[in-house]
This record gives sequence, C-alpha cells and structure tokens, in this order.
Amino acid sequence: MEKLHMSDWDRDAALTAARILLEIKAVNFRPEEPYTFTSGWKSPVYIDCRRIIYFPRARAKICELAVEKIGRNIGYETIEAVAGGETAGIPFAAWIADRMAAPMAYVRKKPKGFGRNALIEGDVPEGKQTLLVEDLTTDGGSKIQFCQALRDAGAICNHTFVVFFYGVFPGSFETLSKMGVTLHHLCTWWDVLDACRERPYFTDSALGQVRKFLENPVAWSAAHGGVASFDEAQAWKAKTAG
Repeated sequence: MEKLHMSDWDRDAALTAARILLEIKAVNFRPEEPYTFTSGWKSPVYIDCRRIIYFPRARAKICELAVEKIGRNIGYETIEAVAGGETAGIPFAAWIADRMAAPMAYVRKKPKGFGRNALIEGDVPEGKQTLLVEDLTTDGGSKIQFCQALRDAGAICNHTFVVFFYGVFPGSFETLSKMGVTLHHLCTWWDVLDACRERPYFTDSALGQVRKFLENPVAWSAAHGGVASFDEAQAWKAKTAG
C-alpha cells in the first residue's frame, strides 16, 4: 500500500510519534513466529501502544500531537465529547478529553445492563459530536462496532482517532467511509521505517522483511496462515468473539 498524502505538519508529527514508539520499545518484530491479530491477520510486526501509558513524557507528547491533529483535521470547537473504546482506548480518551476540556465516556465491547446506555459508561453523549478514540487499528473493524454503539445510544459519531494505524490491510478507510466516519491517526508503519533510517533500531535484514510484508500484507498474511481479505477478517472476529 502506498504512503498516504501528508502535510508538512502531519509528516513531522508522524515521525515524532514513530520515534517515541521506537524509543519506548513499543515496536516488536517477529517474522519467524508471526503475530495473529484479533481480526485474524498475520503479521511479522506488532505495535504495543499500551506501553505509552507507562512513560509520562512520551504520553504527554503523543497526546499533545493528537489534540493538535484533531484540531487541524476536524476543528478546534467541533468535538463536544470524547469516547474511548474498551479497553486500550480508555486512557488515551481520558488524556485527550482532559486536554480538550471535553466530557469523556467509554464504550464497552459487550453490554452491561439494559437499555440504550448498556454499552456506554460515564454518560451517554446524546446529540453531541463525539470523537471515538482508540490506541491503534489494523483494519478498522472494532471502530465500526464502537461507532455504531455510540450512534445507537444517540451520539453523533463521524470521526475516530488512533495513535497508530497499520496502514496496510484493506478495508479501513472504505468501510468507515460508508458509515460516514473519518479515520484520523498520528503514524503508520511507513513512518516507523522512515524513523529507522535515522538510528539502527533494527538490522537491515529485519527492515527488509518488514518492507516485504508492507508491500503485500494480504499475501503475507495468507501465506502464513492468516486471513486474506477484510470480509474474512470480519468473519474471524465474529467467530472468535462468540
């Protein structure tokens, strides 16, 4: 998949975020024993954005960039509430909501209780322009579920933000776009590779393997026992969730 078009600010922000992820060792590489994502995709690389919560200066910078990106791409007074996706999205939603001086809720994966707010904790942002926040996305599948839950509860959810977007698997932008939801992110694997040119975080051989995966992630996943399409990924999720 080709790199997405970016402004100068977006490019600088993406490289800063990528450098932070590399510094705190949130980037993992394991081609000999591929990772299996919750969507069924196989990958030789994995990002652990949960590590950000442990590092106060790293998370402060990530959240600073996130709020600036949200303001630039969505609007500085457009978002009226922030909702985190259970579970990894909750801390990021809390920090972003605090910086934006916005109400914050979170969305459960499974309902607790009854009624329209069975999936929403905090309070239902009914009638409010609500930003869904998670730590990362591979193919956007979970965003569909969370956005729909917010809408079913009466919120207006047209935007979702993640720190890291894999930027390689099919379906993300297209499926969310059909729902009228725009995906915003700080950085992708391409940005991580660019940041690796500055310092030898990985060997040239390892980076070559990553590039091979990025050039055809669907074929790589299928060749290593993973799903080979967005539809298969959705079916995998439905099966494993059950």
